Amino acid sequence: MDSFQVNCWSEHEELKVVMLCEPSIFDVTDLKIAENIGWSATVSHKKAMENFMELKAAFEHVGVKVIDYAKELGNEQQLLSKQLINRYFVRDLACVIGNKMLPGNAGSSLRRPEYPLAHSLLAKWFPEHFMSKLQPAQSLECGDVMLLNKDAVLINLGMRTTLEAIESMKTYIFQQGFSEIAVIDLPKGNDTLHLDMNCNVANVNLVIAKSFVRYFPVQVFTAQTSHFDMVEQFLQRHGFEVYWLEKYKTIPDINFVNIDPETLLISKQATKQQLMKHPLLQKKKLLEVEVSELEKGGGGIRCMTLPLVRK
Repeated sequence: MDSFQVNCWSEHEELKVVMLCEPSIFDVTDLKIAENIGWSATVSHKKAMENFMELKAAFEHVGVKVIDYAKELGNEQQLLSKQLINRYFVRDLACVIGNKMLPGNAGSSLRRPEYPLAHSLLAKWFPEHFMSKLQPAQSLECGDVMLLNKDAVLINLGMRTTLEAIESMKTYIFQQGFSEIAVIDLPKGNDTLHLDMNCNVANVNLVIAKSFVRYFPVQVFTAQTSHFDMVEQFLQRHGFEVYWLEKYKTIPDINFVNIDPETLLISKQATKQQLMKHPLLQKKKLLEVEVSELEKGGGGIRCMTLPLVRK
């Protein structure tokens, strides 16, 4: 693998390197099985792989380097990994904050085996930047972590992330130069599983969010203090207007990735007309990719993408 240093300070700067993971080898042919594993519908492995290859090709077409971490595992590790049904949701495994990579900790027994497999590679690839000793004792899945800009981070206490885990890592976030960490506690359900199923950064100065999120306070931490604020006031203070969505399809409409400040990578199932309705998004280039088979697993494009370098 080519040598590079991890570097991410926001959700909207130019994306240069991402980590992905192809889906597991299994078909899920029975609706009851899908329900029991937390998926919304039956899934064809063949279609899921076609979706994955289209997603990978979309990144590569715009010059983003893609690393499929499953291909880098040893034979024995691959034997286990290829059977892990949620392994393609790599966002939760770790997060690059500044020029350090902080490890996540699984909040679900189904996902627990993925983390040491991925972390062993990340520690090998980025020995000076992957903070192995910081793995939180309690669960923290990084789909709940959002870098707003070089000043502020928003984190959700979801079904899979605890305040104790955030407390254990916040000092290292402040050491990277961020001045505020806002913690929000959103409803805990399959439709609100992680922060990025409720809101997302769509522009340097715009956050898209489900309308109910406006009613939630945030606890704002600095290196020395903490206080409470409302989420909209916190976002506005850091330069973000909020585009509140009254109607939405949770995964395709909220879960997208910024390729660069002018371009969004979105699901073909997304409601494009709704995105383009906002004046700050009307000049955006929207790259569509077919990921509907993968979305049945309960996450979208952002969930499937771990940014390693944003320029």
